Amino acid sequence: MTLQEIFKSFNKLNVLIIGDVMIDSYMWGNVNRISPEAPVPVVSVNKKENRLGGAANVALNIQALGGNAILCSVIGADENSKLFFNLLKKQKLTNEGIITSTKRITTVKTRVIGANHQMLRVDEEIETAINSAEESALLDKIKKMLELKKIDVIIFEDYDKGSITPALIKKTVVLAKQKGIPTVVDPKKNNFMAYTGVTLFKPNLKELKEGLKIDFDVNKLPELNKAVDVFIKNQKINTALITLSEKGIYIHNSNSKTVIPAHQRDITDVSGAGDTVVSVAAMCTALKLPAATTAKLSNLAGGLVCEKVGVVPIDKKQLLAEALKEKL
Repeated sequence: MTLQEIFKSFNKLNVLIIGDVMIDSYMWGNVNRISPEAPVPVVSVNKKENRLGGAANVALNIQALGGNAILCSVIGADENSKLFFNLLKKQKLTNEGIITSTKRITTVKTRVIGANHQMLRVDEEIETAINSAEESALLDKIKKMLELKKIDVIIFEDYDKGSITPALIKKTVVLAKQKGIPTVVDPKKNNFMAYTGVTLFKPNLKELKEGLKIDFDVNKLPELNKAVDVFIKNQKINTALITLSEKGIYIHNSNSKTVIPAHQRDITDVSGAGDTVVSVAAMCTALKLPAATTAKLSNLAGGLVCEKVGVVPIDKKQLLAEALKEKL
């Protein structure tokens, strides 16, 4: 498959995204003075913006790559849920997999940005797991989507906000295997060891160390190889894709154990880079591309979004142009 054929094939894919959705709220302004009340900068706000975040930003990345994104999640039955549904509608994303609950609130992360630098983040959220009724309702939604639609890949986008539970993971992975659908995971700490039998597992280095409760020198490849090797064998995971920030990305499966260096970038903001990496990796996994191609394209995409301020989806044309330039 040529790069052009790969990018064209992205347009045919249906991607089911299960996880913690949120609203990324921004306050942009100028900083010209320090507050007389406390030693903090005063941001004079001149623009406000709300964007889809968390698992919903993964949906935006899938959409930007040309795929059809279907979100499954639990949010609050509150004012912010109305804003979330309006944002979905604005982006032409379906809300058929979203459940509202009076027991929860809709997660909102507000970033205050002055002179193109993030100065403060305010989080409104509940981090406890969904209850059994909400879990059953979400599982029913997932089953319905798998029955009604041709799903090419499932992404678990876990932000430790409670929408994903170990039981939900286990049952969904079983359903996916029955239907021959690959599963891709962007994990966090709480459920790190619950993703047994998934196709591709994509933590960052910090999450890997926290999840395995071990420390090792990332500069010593044998130490990294050993840690990941034991983990994926025990967890029956096909491929591990580990983002290493400025060092690049590490791919580990039965055919490959290698670090792909990062491309030189003018890093502005790393927010949302993991969402982009897992989105590209999932699309490549759905197309059964070689692990090296998956890693290289994901690595390139993650770097590109770091050049933008705030959480933004990947630009497909720019990614293809860069991939062709780099001769991936």
